[in-house]
Amino acid sequence: MRAVVLVGGFGTRLQPLTLDTPKQMLPIVGKPMIEHVVEHLSKHGITEVVLSLGFAPDVFQATYPDGYCNEVPIHYAIEPEPLDTAGAIRFAAESANIKETFLVLNGDVLTDLDIKKLVDFHKETKAKASIHLIPVEDPSRYGVVPTDQSGRVTGFIEKPPHGKSPTNWINAGTYVLEPSVLKQIPIGQRVSVEKETFPALAAESQLFAFKSETYWIDTGTPATYMQAQIDLLEGGVRGNSHKGVDPTSLINGEVAESVIGADVVIEKGARIERSVILKGAKIEQGAVVSNSIIGFDSHIGQNAAIRSLSVIGHRVQVPNGTELNGMTMAES
Repeated sequence: MRAVVLVGGFGTRLQPLTLDTPKQMLPIVGKPMIEHVVEHLSKHGITEVVLSLGFAPDVFQATYPDGYCNEVPIHYAIEPEPLDTAGAIRFAAESANIKETFLVLNGDVLTDLDIKKLVDFHKETKAKASIHLIPVEDPSRYGVVPTDQSGRVTGFIEKPPHGKSPTNWINAGTYVLEPSVLKQIPIGQRVSVEKETFPALAAESQLFAFKSETYWIDTGTPATYMQAQIDLLEGGVRGNSHKGVDPTSLINGEVAESVIGADVVIEKGARIERSVILKGAKIEQGAVVSNSIIGFDSHIGQNAAIRSLSVIGHRVQVPNGTELNGMTMAES
């Protein structure tokens, strides 16, 4: 089976980290996010990945010039203009000449979903489309999906008002589609799969939902991008044993519950707490970074304090003594 991975967005919620870097190319514990996604797909029998590209496609192509990621063949489908989610799916599937049942997923989601079980469910229901659902405490940020006892979707409500959702089961961003679905998506137009295609399929009783409570996280915000990395650390919630500190980094300060990238320098007297420090950054003496993200090759001056989910972009010079609380700073 082949998979279309949607990676064409601008990553606006993660700016300034994504001003010139697609969010799926930002690292998660030492390797680009897209490699975690492809690795998971490969373990579940996906034989080719079609990357649906829009923003900065050259970054992906330069990183994987031979057309392979984690030893999985990649097909690049570069949109000539933004086509939204459904438009992107049709464009990518036709670009790769997909004519059989295929998988679609959002490239900013990390999950332990058993894809084989989702595909088996899809085959059993004989649906045109099947989607993965997970429960969340606050569904108002997502597309909520009420179903009947058989799993048939009875509605598809995108971002309901707070406290007024009919269910807390949300669209988790992984789908199995029959190629016939593509014909229901207008060609070359901006079409939303969540707002247009799925509601239409639900109205035809051709959309089914597979529920599971597996690990799932949308990495598209600073808080969740950081949390996804903390979850992978030794003793984390995913049961993995990833090392948070790259062996090429030089650590003379204190580091607690953090991810430290390659070639990072943390000077004596500096303290890093529950943060992500990307490759090439330098944290000078006496500086504190707490619950924050520091971009590639940025420099945090002496006695600076970066706290409360602050995000420092790439190649930024933060002056000595600067205090930031919940703020962003980009390269000038």
